[in-house]
Amino acid sequence: MQMTAQEVRLCGLLLREHFGEVVEKVGTHLLRSGAQNLRTIIHETGISLDLVKKSLCVLVQHGTCVYSSGRKGPGSPTEYRSSCDLILRILRYPRYIYTAKTLYGDTGELIIEELLQRGHMTMSSTVKTVADRLTQNMEEGRSMDYNEVTSAFSKLVETHFLQRCPPMVAAATKDTATPVTPATPATPGTPAAPVSTAPPTPESFPDCYKVPHVTLAGRGKRQLSTEDGEDQRNAKRAKLDSETHGDEGIYWQVNFERFHLHFRDQAIIGSVANKLDQTSSEIVRTMLRMSEVTTSPAATCTKPLSANEIFRSLPTTYNIPRPILDQYLTLLVDDPMEFVGKAGESGGGMYVVNLHRALANLARATLESVVQERFGSRSARIFRLLLRKRHLEQKQVEDFAMIPAKEAKDMLYTLLSQNLVQLQEIPRTPDYAPSRTFYLYTVNQLPTARMLLQNCYKTVANLIERRLFETSNSKRLLEKSQRIEAILASLQASGAEPEQLTEVEEMITAPEKQQLESLRLHINKLDSAENQVDETIFLLESYINSTATSTS
Repeated sequence: MQMTAQEVRLCGLLLREHFGEVVEKVGTHLLRSGAQNLRTIIHETGISLDLVKKSLCVLVQHGTCVYSSGRKGPGSPTEYRSSCDLILRILRYPRYIYTAKTLYGDTGELIIEELLQRGHMTMSSTVKTVADRLTQNMEEGRSMDYNEVTSAFSKLVETHFLQRCPPMVAAATKDTATPVTPATPATPGTPAAPVSTAPPTPESFPDCYKVPHVTLAGRGKRQLSTEDGEDQRNAKRAKLDSETHGDEGIYWQVNFERFHLHFRDQAIIGSVANKLDQTSSEIVRTMLRMSEVTTSPAATCTKPLSANEIFRSLPTTYNIPRPILDQYLTLLVDDPMEFVGKAGESGGGMYVVNLHRALANLARATLESVVQERFGSRSARIFRLLLRKRHLEQKQVEDFAMIPAKEAKDMLYTLLSQNLVQLQEIPRTPDYAPSRTFYLYTVNQLPTARMLLQNCYKTVANLIERRLFETSNSKRLLEKSQRIEAILASLQASGAEPEQLTEVEEMITAPEKQQLESLRLHINKLDSAENQVDETIFLLESYINSTATSTS
């Protein structure tokens, strides 16, 4: 798949921010060069063998790089490849974590956060780490039971938000605590790691969502705050690492595709609520929930559901009589957005959610919104008109949009110069004489969505660069603030006098406090903007992928 310059630039910034400059250099090199073996990567990047190995380990550990046996056949060196799709998930990390918090509370949030931070972990290790973190934030004398965290972990697996990592055929080394070892033996002449040329997918083996029986009892422990406790902590960690819990070698990772399906469903439900009302959105939510298991991720619409089934599955809080439900379903079917379609008459009527059409309408609404924000409501009126009528001459645009000829001409040419509108020539004679040629304006939704997606990548990259620039400019002040916060926390833990605390707080002057506050507000705005643009990116990517699937 061809990567654009904007995608590679954004991926490079994400890799640098999360893993450092060396990993960024290796990652962007793989994006530009395609599949390469270890020797070629070292030669072309000029980075030492040790650093390239470590960088590949980091990339493989976090699922941003895959490896497979060489294309020259058995015995050829293992090749590594990366893709923008894998790296751009990093942009969505805050959204994954927030979704887990919304669905499964603080415990679910920390489980997803730990797995995203470390790439993949065993269930027992995750449960212990999360329980310790939750205990740390509890009142003195209280602690989190391992069983509660295990229960939340199991729920995430049951709903497919977590999945087992695919088994590594040739990676079965004695040291099962380092699952990423296949990244290292890729020296020329070494047998290729996996048997097949393509890496196995998690769903390709039966135990993908099977929770192992883990023998784990106890409660979360608080971290020792004193320096003297460092040796005790290390000793305890070594002891914990040596314990066995029955899940050794079984590693878990976040199932990004399941999160993406959840985001897609939420976008559809939200737009139905905005267009119609809350009850309509609840009916669509029920239909999507019922068809979660039966509908494949790439399907253009859900499996047909009867009105009787929908009625029985509605939440008890929505006490809707059956005739009212039929009226709502008819309303949804007749709505121009076509979120719901009718597939038959049996069982009181068979209904489907048109997933592809819903995404196309959401992408269309996004394009219209962009035109309105950039060029005004009159240009948006022309854009909507062309989307609806497909092909129109300039005179027809003026008449239908009820805009004076001069203004309509200027707006059309502005949209044409931005590639939001296309001009199609239809000659009546072979000589293409202007007087005998129809000039029709049109909007091609898919190419326009692709162009807007590239603009979104550029926007996010600019936002990240701006944020990094702001923080590097105030680096000294931020470090000073962090040092003082650490001193204050240490003094509070040791029960210091209020006078001492005030004295330490006054080490930051009033102008510095004002500068810090201004910086935090600015950074928060940039972070918020990144998340908002990512929502648009997700919507456009979903529409483009859905169109590719429906036409193939």
